[in-house]
Amino acid sequence: MKDYIATLKFSKSECGVDFMINTADETEKRAWFDVNERYVTDFFEFFLFHKAQGYMLLDGLRINLHDNTLLIITPGQRQEWHVEIDKMKYNFLVFQENFMEPFIADRYLMFKLLFCYQHDLPQYFAITREEADTLLSIMSKMKSELRNPIADSYQFIVAYNYEFLLTLNRMFAVKFGLEQRIHVNNIAFQYKELLESHIREYNRVKDYAKLLGISRVALNAAVDMEFGVTAIHLLKQRQLKEIKDCLLFENRSPKEIASIFGFSAASHLMRFFKKQTGQTIGGFIKLMKENGHE
Repeated sequence: MKDYIATLKFSKSECGVDFMINTADETEKRAWFDVNERYVTDFFEFFLFHKAQGYMLLDGLRINLHDNTLLIITPGQRQEWHVEIDKMKYNFLVFQENFMEPFIADRYLMFKLLFCYQHDLPQYFAITREEADTLLSIMSKMKSELRNPIADSYQFIVAYNYEFLLTLNRMFAVKFGLEQRIHVNNIAFQYKELLESHIREYNRVKDYAKLLGISRVALNAAVDMEFGVTAIHLLKQRQLKEIKDCLLFENRSPKEIASIFGFSAASHLMRFFKKQTGQTIGGFIKLMKENGHE
């Protein structure tokens, strides 16, 4: 297996923009995914595919690409594309999270969106023509400000990006039958943020409760109120994603992975993996190899 992973950083000069955000279609700027290249980015990516074929690998999942679909990728997700890029038609929106910070003072905004930093529902799904046109209209207004910036363009671009995210969040909620809850506090979102940054350091809910300075009971109550699941469920889903990354992108053995995630033996890791996925680790690796993940 290849284990080298490049990091693509957002570049204003390469994008030809004045801000850490860009939107375009394939005729204006060719996307950065190339066949057999493996990488992560330091920015959020939203692809609206009008014409697409081939497949991509994203965090241990094979995604077969189709027309009229939307793909969401968060920073740091490991990806590898197997497509003929010149035969694809698409629009994209990319931005670094801190782009919005000076204007929207909500550190946990991206964690509050139903489609971001979650591991239970697809990041790639079909959208209707009407839904696509709604998102494209917002992207078009954003593009106009980016191409011809004036004194207040930053404020408008942030506002349009915020509108895009909230509109997509509503679409996602309807598509997957999710409840949009009123946020009571940030504890649950702080927990998700800690899972993203410390998943290889801490493997028990009580460890995260300690980091947050609250009890495990209080943490569970906050997570249930915001997401309707337990804190251990979020922890296991995030662990599973990271375990798949270790298997597929780092070429680690089950014994090594068990040590990283606090399993007392490789056999315990294997039972965990089988319970969560319905597959053995060996079966999972074999299937991914057959799907082109070498």
